[in-house]
Amino acid sequence: MRMRKMLRIINGKAPKETFETEATFEDFFNKSPDLLCISGYDGYFKKINPAVCKLLEYTEEELKAKPINQFIYYEDKETTTFARKSIKDHNHLVNFENRYITKSGRIVWLLWTSIPIENKQYIYAIAKNVTHKKQLEEERNLHLAKLNQAVEEYKQLTFAAAHDLRSPVNNLISVFDLLEIEKITDSESVEYLNITKDTIEGLKNSLNDYINVLSDKIKSSSPVERISFQETLEDVIFSINSYISNSNTTINSDFTAFDLLYFNKTYMKSIFLNLITNSIKYSKTETFPVISIYSIIDEGVRKLIIEDNGIGFDMKNVGSKIFGLHQKFNDNSDSNGIGLYLVYNHVINMGGQIQVESALDQGAKFTITFRD
Repeated sequence: MRMRKMLRIINGKAPKETFETEATFEDFFNKSPDLLCISGYDGYFKKINPAVCKLLEYTEEELKAKPINQFIYYEDKETTTFARKSIKDHNHLVNFENRYITKSGRIVWLLWTSIPIENKQYIYAIAKNVTHKKQLEEERNLHLAKLNQAVEEYKQLTFAAAHDLRSPVNNLISVFDLLEIEKITDSESVEYLNITKDTIEGLKNSLNDYINVLSDKIKSSSPVERISFQETLEDVIFSINSYISNSNTTINSDFTAFDLLYFNKTYMKSIFLNLITNSIKYSKTETFPVISIYSIIDEGVRKLIIEDNGIGFDMKNVGSKIFGLHQKFNDNSDSNGIGLYLVYNHVINMGGQIQVESALDQGAKFTITFRD
C-alpha cells in the first residue's frame, strides 16, 4: 500500500479521488443558485460564482477589481465594516443582512453566512437573495398599518356616532320628564306620547348595548396575559441578535421596579422590536448605539422607559405627527413611517399612553404609562 502511494508521487500523478473532488467542488460552485464567494482579509473578492455576477450585473473582473465596500449600499457600509472586523476576530457570521447596488442601480438585499480561514487570510461566504422577502415584509407592514388605521377610524366613528346619538336621545327623555302628561285630557294623545317615550327609551338602551358589544369585541381581539418584560425582551433580542451585534449596540435593561404585567404579548414584542431597531437605524455616525430599557413606578403609576443616544427628533417641527402613519423625519431611505405608528396603536389599544422627550443629537426617550 505504501509502495503504491510512493509510486504515485514519483510519477507526479495525483490520486483519481482528488481530481474527482476538485471537479465536484467546481461544478457545485459554478452551478449553485446561491451566491458563493471567497474574499480576502484585504477586502477584495478572490473567487466568485456566476450567480454573484448575474445578480450584481458586473463581470467577474469588474467585481474583483474594486474593494467589496464599493458595491455595498452606502447606509450599510458601516455595519458591514463592523461585521467583517468581527469575522477577522475569528467569529462566524450568521444571518447578516445588507444591501448591494447592482450595475443598473437596483438595491438588492442579501442574507450572508461567512466563516474565516485564518491561515489563508480568506473568508468563505454564501448569500441568499432575500430582496423579494424584504419587499413582502414591507408590504405586510404597510397593510397592517392601514388595517390598524381603518380599525381605529371605525372605532372612533362608532363611538362618536353612539355619543352623538345618545345626547339628543337623553334630551328627548328629559323633555318627557318635564311634561305633565296627567294634565293632558286627550287619551289618544297620551297614548302616542307614551309610545314615543318607550321608543326613545328603547333606542337609548340599544345604543348602550352597541357600545358594550363593541368594547367587548375590542378587548377580545387584543387578549391580555401575564407577561415578563425581561423574557419578552430576551425573545426580541434573540430574533435580531445579528443586527444588534453587527451594529455594536449595547442594550441595558433593569426591571427591578416591576417586571410582570398584564398586557398583550404580541403587542409588547412589537413595541420592543420597533423601538430597538429604530434606535439602531437612527444612531449617530461614529457612535455605537446604547439603548436603556427599564421600568419605574412614579407616584403609584407603572411606566416603561426606552431611551437611546441616537440622532433624536426636532420636537418643535415633529410635534404630534411623530406617531402618524407614513410620517418621516429624516432622509433615511429605509424609513417607512410605520414603526412608531404601530407602537402608538399597541399602547393606546391597551388603554395606555406614550410620550416622547427628544432633541436633535440628544437621543430620544419614550415613556409608556400603563393602565391600572
